[in-house]
Amino acid sequence: MASQQKSTRREFLKTSAAAASLASVPYFVPASAFGANERVNTGHIGLGGQGRGNLVRLANHAVALADVDSDHLARATKEVEKRGRKCDGYEDYRRMLDRKDIDAVVISTPDHWHSTATIHACEAGKDVYVEKPLTLTIAEGRRMVEAARANDRIVQTGSQQRSMTMKLDGKTIGNFRYACELVRSGRIGKLQKVLAGIARSNHPFAKDAPIPDSAAPSNLNYNLWLGPAPLRAYNEKRVHYNFRFFWDYSGGQMTNWGAHHIDIAHWGMGTDDSGPLEVTPNLVEFHPKKWHDVTEKLRLTYKYPNDVTMIVGQLQSDIPMGTTFIGEKGTIYVNRGQLTSEPANIIKEPIKDGDVKLYASNNHHENFIDCIKSRKKPICDVEIGHRSATACHLGNIAARLNQTIKWDAKKEQILGDEETASWVDRPHRSLPPV
Repeated sequence: MASQQKSTRREFLKTSAAAASLASVPYFVPASAFGANERVNTGHIGLGGQGRGNLVRLANHAVALADVDSDHLARATKEVEKRGRKCDGYEDYRRMLDRKDIDAVVISTPDHWHSTATIHACEAGKDVYVEKPLTLTIAEGRRMVEAARANDRIVQTGSQQRSMTMKLDGKTIGNFRYACELVRSGRIGKLQKVLAGIARSNHPFAKDAPIPDSAAPSNLNYNLWLGPAPLRAYNEKRVHYNFRFFWDYSGGQMTNWGAHHIDIAHWGMGTDDSGPLEVTPNLVEFHPKKWHDVTEKLRLTYKYPNDVTMIVGQLQSDIPMGTTFIGEKGTIYVNRGQLTSEPANIIKEPIKDGDVKLYASNNHHENFIDCIKSRKKPICDVEIGHRSATACHLGNIAARLNQTIKWDAKKEQILGDEETASWVDRPHRSLPPV
């Protein structure tokens, strides 16, 4: 897989070459431009399921909407109008980025667009909220981090479990944060193992036979939907929600739910800025008729520094959905709306002075808006999202090649032969002209 060639956003607009240079001059709104009560204006890119959810949470900030599907755009426009606001609509988000009244963009596109749109937005001086998994490839993530830093941008990864809350003994707590604080404060003794459980493949082709390719519907600019992905015929079971089951656009449940639960595993292990040493596939099953690309059953063993092992399981009876931390003195399990421990008293003891206290946020979107004003890094900064996505991609590479992958987290290189090492990236197709 050849490395993606780089070009500036300006060159994208002029020649439609594929993205990723950081050479353009930074343009940004200084932090002093925002008063404590001034509204941050957002543009929203991608308005499907997750995009609509993000729009609802930030509707009072929205001033512009962009989607390659006119039906999605129309529904989103009505959503904002219900709140007595008007938004301009765009088919191509690149036309939206030149607007000086937009402070930040929210990117909820399929995964294959994340890096290109984020880099464009950073180069245009916009802060970014971008959905998880942060990337389609490992190398894209490093380019996104560099774009954010070079242009002094706030970039929040949509790994919202870091900001989720639940009730425990009548009190509202950030259950994922609290679990990680307990682990890192030594409440279960030395951490030995982490389990991360991910969902089954729920693509329609998992049960039903594929349907023929066809012409794209008139409401969808399919060429622009593909964007940097390889050109291929339209099939309604590959687009919108179903994108996540094909390598051209995503990485299956490994990068979908894995991006959530591995992210929490990294938070609890203290590896937000590093990663594993190696990944070994123990069990890998794909669809017997190859009706979709991604795994249907999976078990991977990751080795981390300090003799910690992480096992990622898809449809593994001993690995529950969520994240389980196993130490010498006990176990802590955390998932959405759930927090348990063995022995039970571990989660009953509050965090004390001298214990590890992690970044606190009880609302992922509000944290993003607050950080736009303060210029403080958000709770799931682009570097963190990149490292979590990297672990997911390494797992998929190990599964697809059916071999152990050794990883140098500092150099961000796969160790071994040149062909295996090339899997950190893939070429991007030139974008359609604006």
